[in-house]
Amino acid sequence: MFGSPQRGVNAYAKVGLETGVAAASPHKLITMLYDGAVLAVINATTHMKAGNIEAKGKAISHAIQIIDNGLKASLDKEVGGEIARNLDALYEYMSSRLLTANLQNQVEILDEVRGLLTDLRDTWKQIGEDAGGAPAGGTPVANHRQ
Repeated sequence: MFGSPQRGVNAYAKVGLETGVAAASPHKLITMLYDGAVLAVINATTHMKAGNIEAKGKAISHAIQIIDNGLKASLDKEVGGEIARNLDALYEYMSSRLLTANLQNQVEILDEVRGLLTDLRDTWKQIGEDAGGAPAGGTPVANHRQ
């Protein structure tokens, strides 16, 4: 009558995520994108090691979508200048590496991209903390649109 319990859990999680996104500052949204991309790469690594090709491919595709359609798309190259252009190139590099990891089943490449994403996330979080939380109007490095 009401569907499976898992369906209810998934609906509850979706509402929680949507509420978190709606309430998040622009700075926090970028942090959430980094967290999502890192998690997708971790999932891809787990599936690759287990030999689950379909799930590995989906996880890598998800990571690429977050990088390309979230992080890369949020860059403000006019305001961010060289930093934004360098991040754009780095995001392009990570997407390319993820494709290579998928085609060649190389966990080492996934580890490399995860490390890059983690470093960027940690730096981004530190910028927010140094600015006293959510920066108003723009970020100290002006690399992502706020």
